Amino acid sequence: MINFKHLHYFWMVAKQGSITKASEHLHITPQTISGQISLLEEQLGKTLFSKVGRNLELTNTGHMVLSYADEIFSLGNELEQSVRIASGDRTQLLRIGIADSIPKSIAYRLLAPAMSLEDPVRLVCKENSLEDLLGELALHKLDMIIADGPIPPHLAVRGFNHFLGECGTSFMAAPNLIEQVEGGFPACLRSAPFLIPSDQSLIQIQLLQWLEKHHLHPKIMGEFDDRALMKTFGQAGAGVFIVPSAIANEVAKQFKVEIIGSTEEIREQFFVIATEQRLSNPAIVAITDAAKGWLKHQ
Repeated sequence: MINFKHLHYFWMVAKQGSITKASEHLHITPQTISGQISLLEEQLGKTLFSKVGRNLELTNTGHMVLSYADEIFSLGNELEQSVRIASGDRTQLLRIGIADSIPKSIAYRLLAPAMSLEDPVRLVCKENSLEDLLGELALHKLDMIIADGPIPPHLAVRGFNHFLGECGTSFMAAPNLIEQVEGGFPACLRSAPFLIPSDQSLIQIQLLQWLEKHHLHPKIMGEFDDRALMKTFGQAGAGVFIVPSAIANEVAKQFKVEIIGSTEEIREQFFVIATEQRLSNPAIVAITDAAKGWLKHQ
């Protein structure tokens, strides 16, 4: 019988992309992980990884073993939850993927209603690119995804888009930077340094088109996958940055920045993506209902 500890080490290396990253995640030395994978390869009689330069790539057998490992460990999570329910623990495990383009404050506001239900809910939040999260949703390793757009048409993933709502966009900056720019909004952006979300975010295209429409060509100082990091740079005065208007006042207070101006022409949208066409999970229903009520007034 396959040693599932060896299989788990292989699975983590395949998911993390390297033995070093897997060792950091598992808090085990790289030598231990490498040795355990070698034992698994001996047992199977096949090589699971091939070395390409400094990188490890799955062999054909490795890809096959990974698909089985995904199912095995997904079933393990379901087993754990079923045993918890059978033992009288009413705590529901809700596994949520959050696209890395979603602002952290928005994610919290959307998920908070699930933590106020009569039956307790334990959230397991995972942040990643939407494409990677959709892969995990397809393997039933996630119950839902919060994203800034629907499932991309080029991805053959079975899932259903549930639109939560949308809001306009606000431009923020540190007080010392606002003192340096000239003119009213939006003309003041012409002379201002600018921080923008990376192309991982659907809002980037809208923002660049809006700037072009208004004949604004600010000096872009940086692009950020992580919008929390972008806010931190903005707080330090590195440039003007944008946030969903729904959380503009909250961001202003938290980061000690000010709102330069807002527009309804750039719209941030929010979706829940799930495997069910009709949502029945009480926690997910609470999230979607509260979000639609909140975003409706933005």
